[in-house]
Amino acid sequence: MKESPDTLSVERVEKYLDITKRARAKATPLVEPPSKEGEHLSVMLRMADDYASDAQHFLSIGDLVRAFGAINYAHAWIDAGVKLRWLDGHGDDVLFTLP
Repeated sequence: MKESPDTLSVERVEKYLDITKRARAKATPLVEPPSKEGEHLSVMLRMADDYASDAQHFLSIGDLVRAFGAINYAHAWIDAGVKLRWLDGHGDDVLFTLP
């Protein structure tokens, strides 16, 4: 049976965890500290990692709503880095909203 698009499940959260993990691995820095942009990017990536960790935690305790929200925040931080051209998305318009 196909899952409804408005149903939240462990499988759906795990799918988004995987997508964000692939995005985090693929995106490579175009700016580095000590530049101001590089410092900002470091903060953004730390936020992405923290939200991804939170998502894993929420999933582990069965809180699917918070897990789904957290992983989407994590991905948004990575996607923002690509959009700002601080990260290279390598032309992947599936994982990223390209500039």
